[in-house]
Amino acid sequence: MSEIIDNQRFRQEKLKELIQRLHQGEDAATVKKDFKEHFQYVTGAEIAEMERNLILEGTQVEEIQYLCDIHASIFEGSVQEMHDNVLTVNPLKEFEEHNQELRIYIEENIEHIRTAKPNDLNKVKAHLGERVDRLMMIEEHYAKKENILFPFLEKHGISAPPKVMWGVDNNIRAALRKCKMLIASDDATIEGLKGQFLATVDSILEMADKEDKILFPMLRDVMREEDWKKVAQTLTEEETHEYQDPQADEAVMESGVIPMSLGQLTFAEADALFNTLPMDITFVDAANVVKYVSQGKERIFPRPKTVIGREVKNCHPPQSVHVVEQVVENLRSGKKDHEDFWIHMGPKYVLIRYYAVRKHDEFLGVMEVTMDISDIQALQGEKRLIGE
Repeated sequence: MSEIIDNQRFRQEKLKELIQRLHQGEDAATVKKDFKEHFQYVTGAEIAEMERNLILEGTQVEEIQYLCDIHASIFEGSVQEMHDNVLTVNPLKEFEEHNQELRIYIEENIEHIRTAKPNDLNKVKAHLGERVDRLMMIEEHYAKKENILFPFLEKHGISAPPKVMWGVDNNIRAALRKCKMLIASDDATIEGLKGQFLATVDSILEMADKEDKILFPMLRDVMREEDWKKVAQTLTEEETHEYQDPQADEAVMESGVIPMSLGQLTFAEADALFNTLPMDITFVDAANVVKYVSQGKERIFPRPKTVIGREVKNCHPPQSVHVVEQVVENLRSGKKDHEDFWIHMGPKYVLIRYYAVRKHDEFLGVMEVTMDISDIQALQGEKRLIGE
C-alpha cells in the first residue's frame, strides 16, 4: 500500500513540476518529451488533483486558464478513460454527440476558409456571419456543462478544473461576440475577420477535445449511478420545462399549512405563488449555499436543480466571482441592504437585485431577484380599464 501511495505522490509531484516549467516559459515540446518519458497515461482525476494543488499553492486560476491549451497539448492522447462504461444511464452521450456534430459541421462548412483567398469584404462578412450564428448555438452546450455537470465534480471535491474550464468557455463566448462586432464594423478587413474567426474556431475545437479527453473521463471516474440518473433527469426537465413536484417535510404535511408572518399558506399555494411571481428568485443561505430557486415559466438565467446545494462561488465564472463575493460580504456585514445591476441581453433589459435577508437582525442569506423590465420601461400614460 505504501508503494502505491508513494507512486501516487511521485506522479502528482512530477505532473506539477512539468506544468510549473510551462508556466515559467519553458518550451512546450521539451516539457512534452519529458512527460512522455515518465508517463504512459494520466487520468482525469490526476489532472484535477494537480490543478487543485497548484491553486492551493498560490497559482491564480486565471494563469492556469491562460495556459490551459498548452496543458492539454502536453497530455494529448495520454488521458486514460476509466470505467467506460457499465452505466445503465449515460447522459454524457448527449454531450459527446454534440461535440462530434460540431466537428463535422466545422469540417464541412469552415475548414475551407483556412486556404481560401477571398477579395470581396461583403461576401466574406455574409459567409462568416452565418457560421458565427451557428457556432453561437454552443452556448446551450456550455451552459448545461457549467450548471449541470460541474456541480457533481464539486460535490466530489473537484473544483479547480471546472473553474478553469468555465473561464475558457467565457473567453470563447467573448471571442464569438468579437466576431459579430467585426462583421458589423465598417473598419473590418478580410484578413482581420478571417484571423479572429479561425482563432475562435480553434478554441472551440480545443474545448471539445478537453471535454472528451479530460472532463468526461473525470466525471466517469467519480460519479455514481444515482448521480448519472440525476443528470439525466435534470437534462430532461430543462428540455421539457416539466419539473417533479416538490415534497414537503413531515411537519408541513401533517398540518397542511405553512405559518407565515401574517397569515398562512398551504405548501402547494406557497410553491405556486413563488413560481407565479413575474421574476426569478434565487436564495443563498448564510453559509453561501444555494437553497432555493423559483421555477417560473421563463427564466432569464438557467438554474437547473443541480444548483441546489452548490456554493455560490462555484455558480459563476472566475471572471465575476470577486464581484459576487463583494456583493455578499456587503450585504452580510450590513454595509448595504441591497445591490442593483442592469444589463442588456438581446431584446431584454434585465434588472438584477440582491437583497440581504434578515430575521430579527440575524443574517439568513441573500435573495437574488431578476426580471426583464423592457415592457415596464415602455409604459406610457395611464391604463385604468380592463383590456380586451
